[in-house]
Amino acid sequence: MIERRQMGQSGTKGSILGFGCMRLPLNSSKNDDIDEALATQTLRLAIDRGVNYVDTAYPYHSSKGFNQAGASEPFVGLALSGGYREKVLLATKLPSWLVESRADMDKFLDLQLKRLKTSQIDFYLAHNLNINVWDKLLALGLREFMDEAVRDGRIRFPSFSFHDQYPVFEKVLNGYDWVMAQIQYNYLDKAYQAGQAGLRLAAKKGLAVVIMEPLRGGFLVNQMPERPVSWLKEARPDWTLPAWGLNWLWNQPECSVVLSGLSNLTQTEENLTLAENFKAGFFTDKDEAVIDKVGAFFRTRLVADCSGCGYCLPCPVGVNIPKNLTLLNQYYLFDGDAPRQICQILYNEQVGPEEKASGCQACGECVDRCPQSLNIPDLLSQTVNLYLKNA
Repeated sequence: MIERRQMGQSGTKGSILGFGCMRLPLNSSKNDDIDEALATQTLRLAIDRGVNYVDTAYPYHSSKGFNQAGASEPFVGLALSGGYREKVLLATKLPSWLVESRADMDKFLDLQLKRLKTSQIDFYLAHNLNINVWDKLLALGLREFMDEAVRDGRIRFPSFSFHDQYPVFEKVLNGYDWVMAQIQYNYLDKAYQAGQAGLRLAAKKGLAVVIMEPLRGGFLVNQMPERPVSWLKEARPDWTLPAWGLNWLWNQPECSVVLSGLSNLTQTEENLTLAENFKAGFFTDKDEAVIDKVGAFFRTRLVADCSGCGYCLPCPVGVNIPKNLTLLNQYYLFDGDAPRQICQILYNEQVGPEEKASGCQACGECVDRCPQSLNIPDLLSQTVNLYLKNA
């Protein structure tokens, strides 16, 4: 059985594993649209096995970037029909960067209720808060909007997701009577953005804390270099790489729900089994020491602190920024010439001509949208020097 934890002072409990709907199964034969049959099967399997927290957002699975409504919310609305809506805590998010007036807040919420085919959203998050967005929303009446939406029953628990530095997190946390905070947190990001300090502060104030990017967009599974993998396997031969990342988070009682983007049935089965088998104390001090060693290794090598969230897209000239930055990091994660030659091959194979870093015109639009505040034009220039200068 999957453990459920008290969601702060909300009076409700969430499963330690949550279903994130940002990376749903795709149908490659239909321009990467959501494979609705497989995605529905995957989501309902998770709910049937005990997952009761489902997270989506207005722009998820948009083919035109984060400024447009995506396909995720309508999919979730359909997938939760037939009694499944009543089994879950449903979370979605106000697209904060698109809000220009107090009326916009009501407009988006009312539209999202229709898209999700529900009369009430359990956790409604002010999405992607940073200092600029926070100050703007306050001036437009965010507090009053949240209060009114709770009073009239459209939402149950006012919440926020966060992408900025720790001092800003404190400011947002203390700026309203929130019920839940959602932060990026994993064993590589213990001191990044809100980080472990923010996690503990929010929990101390009585908030539920939902974790996003627990495996850093798959980075802590699919792109792990050999040396840290060997340390992990030596310490726990029976644990997979996802087990390390998820068990580390679940071992911290302040983590109410850990979101996983379950994009296929195999991944879903593995995550469900890990959640079902987790018990308090499962993760030991010895395990923590290994994680510290792995984290230190990565921090010395990362060039672009990118989680692949895609908020930087679309680029006005078509550069695929996450692909380029992924391969920029990949180049430095491996030792020796042979792995870097492989990276060169991968760059040529995986990044199309119109997607390459050389197309960047340094307009800066991506910098304004990046949750990590990366200097993306500079990083793309480094990518050009590595992969294209002598190609």
